[in-house]
Amino acid sequence: MGDAKSRDEKWVEGSGNVFADLGFANADDLAIETELLRRIIAIIRARKLSQRAAARVLGIDQPKVCALMNGKTRGYSISRMIRFLAALDQDVEIRIRPKPRSRSRAVVRVAA
Repeated sequence: MGDAKSRDEKWVEGSGNVFADLGFANADDLAIETELLRRIIAIIRARKLSQRAAARVLGIDQPKVCALMNGKTRGYSISRMIRFLAALDQDVEIRIRPKPRSRSRAVVRVAA
């Protein structure tokens, strides 16, 4: 029974942006916000900062840090999240280059 179902399933390779794959109009922005937030949270956790200490570093109040730690980015622009990373002693580099001819569409992403 399980074998029949697996034979009928069709797999589609993702684009690398789950938001685009799901049809969001602002997929690039959402992917960038998500990755910036993921890194902000990872740094706060790695440094074992309390929400109060993180709030001091980021220049926001503790309830806003709580919202960030819970994945809520509403009200935070990409540029503000970049400033949060800088406040957390991270260099942030934006690089612009021509897309390869092999790709039909340019991509926007946060690279390691």
